[in-house]
Amino acid sequence: MGLFSFNKNSGEKAVDSAADNAANASQLMNTVNSYGYDVTDIDIEVDGDTAKVWGTAADQATREKVLLTLGNTQGIANVEDKMTTALPEPEAKMHTVKSGESLSLIAKEYYGDVMKYKEIFEANKPMLSDPNKIYPGQVLRIPNL
Repeated sequence: MGLFSFNKNSGEKAVDSAADNAANASQLMNTVNSYGYDVTDIDIEVDGDTAKVWGTAADQATREKVLLTLGNTQGIANVEDKMTTALPEPEAKMHTVKSGESLSLIAKEYYGDVMKYKEIFEANKPMLSDPNKIYPGQVLRIPNL
């Protein structure tokens, strides 16, 4: 998939600019593992504000969720995707949340139906735990329907 850019100043704090790259990679690995993604042979390296990730995801949705988990972390500006997918599928669209947006507004923009917010919410679980808790700068998966 390549290199993805994120807002370095938004997201959950999982890396420490004062810590070394190995410690930050370990913390990111713990975060990714806590979500229980189906990825084999996962490895993460951190070089400053860039995270690189390897492994084989069970499917495209899992791959994208791993990338978003890493990128939506405060202190990470770029994610270099070196993953493969066991089951190739079309990529989802990605959307960077703007101030004042809600999942309903985003659903209207992409699907023409505010009630499709549920599909966006489900596509971003477990990173999202509440459809009302999104923030500017966060990157979300917009699944193909």
